[in-house]
Amino acid sequence: FKTTFNMKDYKSTLYVAAGACSYGLLATIVKYANHLGIHTSLLTFLQFMFGFLFLLAFNLFSKRSAKEHNVIKFSSKIKLMVWGISLGLTTTLYYLSIQYISVSVGIILLMQSIWISLVAEAVLLKKFPSKGKITGVIIVLLGTTLATNLFQNNNNLDYRGIILGFGAGISYALAIYASSTVEKELPSSVRSQFLVLGGLLLIVAFWNMDIIRYMQVNAIPWGLLIAIFGTILPPLLFTKGIPKTGIAMGNIISSLEIPVSTLSAMLVLQEVVSGFQWLGILLILMAVIIINFCKS
Repeated sequence: FKTTFNMKDYKSTLYVAAGACSYGLLATIVKYANHLGIHTSLLTFLQFMFGFLFLLAFNLFSKRSAKEHNVIKFSSKIKLMVWGISLGLTTTLYYLSIQYISVSVGIILLMQSIWISLVAEAVLLKKFPSKGKITGVIIVLLGTTLATNLFQNNNNLDYRGIILGFGAGISYALAIYASSTVEKELPSSVRSQFLVLGGLLLIVAFWNMDIIRYMQVNAIPWGLLIAIFGTILPPLLFTKGIPKTGIAMGNIISSLEIPVSTLSAMLVLQEVVSGFQWLGILLILMAVIIINFCKS
């Protein structure tokens, strides 16, 4: 394989990988907080509210970002906010899905964005994937059937969790696309601010009165924690790294969420992950490597 690699490529890959690992911890934290009696609506709202406030403050106190912030077009703000809806939708659907299925299965469904993004790239950019990438997609689907225990007759998969999880995967592919293409000439922190604001507005519209109904003070530390790992770090890291790695590569690197999420669920939530599931995860990661080396 003929590849070119420089320090910028290395840093961009690390940015996306760090964002993916950060995302991988979210579901476990949210489900643990749910077990403590904190409602998903409140956790989701606090995550995006704290994230938006942090990014707003960061941009106001950053001279370069503040200067660019003042000259950003109104149309650009609206465009980013509209695309930011995908962030809020991904989070909402994902957190709802793990109410019905395990975290280890939920992350597999979320990561269907690996092949969904390739389909989107083919349709939107008229860039048909190579045979190698198509082979990788087939392996991803095979790995998914194993990782979700579809071959076992005694599996207890709730159809509601499956639908919500797959919906999160579609929305996640859109979020990755937004991080890669929308107004990428702006600083990553400014772009992240309006993307997160769009997500926050979606969450307020979706949950509305439930946010107030389930309000409790002890939810604030948990909301702040998932804001750091889910709304502050990942958008900054993704908007900084994905424009250089590309849409497909960004989704490929983000598959690191799978082992991180699965391991954290095993350690913290005591979820049982079978050998078949680990084999499925291994197949998906193998597919990631195959797709990674298929440049065209």
